[in-house]
Amino acid sequence: MYVTCLDLEGVLVPEIWIAFAEATGIAELKRTTRDEPDYGKLMAFRIGILKEHGLGLKQIQDTIATIDPLPGAREFLDELRSITQVIIISDTFEQFAKPLMKKLGWPTIFCNALEVADDGEITGFKMRVENPKYATVRALQSIGCETIASGDSYNDLGMIEAGKAGFLFRTTPQIRKDHPDIPAFEAYDDLLCAIKGAMEIR
Repeated sequence: MYVTCLDLEGVLVPEIWIAFAEATGIAELKRTTRDEPDYGKLMAFRIGILKEHGLGLKQIQDTIATIDPLPGAREFLDELRSITQVIIISDTFEQFAKPLMKKLGWPTIFCNALEVADDGEITGFKMRVENPKYATVRALQSIGCETIASGDSYNDLGMIEAGKAGFLFRTTPQIRKDHPDIPAFEAYDDLLCAIKGAMEIR
């Protein structure tokens, strides 16, 4: 049985924190996992910036409500789900994901949770497990699944390299340069063909 594991932000929807940075004018929040491999360090930085500016969960959710999937993402996901099981494995949070999942047709997502005070201040976050993308792929393999994975950032590399096949999608020039052995694509049609090829679907 095949399970295709996809990253969310940058692959199916725009980067939430970049959208929020543009909405608020806070350029520091444009930093993502494409720039910072250490997710804990990145989130601590983000939470500090939010606190400094008096911003909380509601303001981020208001921005998320305006975000639509990337052009062609819904169609790609629908076709992919017709040939393989699909799980979105994201380092985003339950409090962010629901409206985006609705726009994508309610695919399955594994993500994390924010710690939020009664007044809406984001005080911390809780990862499902350590190194969740890699750990999830390994768990799927332990129950007899063949995994294929695709993502765009440093934190996707573990799950991409762990399975039967893995692909970069709309990644950065630096990540492509650092990992020339991983096929990289820019178009959904090309990614879909690569996944089908890995599954030996003609």
